[in-house]
Amino acid sequence: MEIVNKEQESKGSYQALVEGEKVAEMTYSVAGTDRIIIDHTEVNEAYRGTGLGEKLVRKAVKDARNKKISIVPLCPFARSVFDKNEDLKDVL
Repeated sequence: MEIVNKEQESKGSYQALVEGEKVAEMTYSVAGTDRIIIDHTEVNEAYRGTGLGEKLVRKAVKDARNKKISIVPLCPFARSVFDKNEDLKDVL
């Protein structure tokens, strides 16, 4: 499995690929130069409960730290990941 980030202008997504097939996606909007807004997370039914959605959030957090930007998790799933993991809250 690999996680890729695709970004065009003011929109982007993190996608989880298994053998080239997209099995999960988390979408976001770019808000200025210093933040992204996570607005939706979707995981293929066959992969639900495997932690794949959290891996997408963690990849976004890693990238946000590297870019020194913050994340606004409007998506209920992403918000729940942040609420459950103190180690991620530094990018909020």
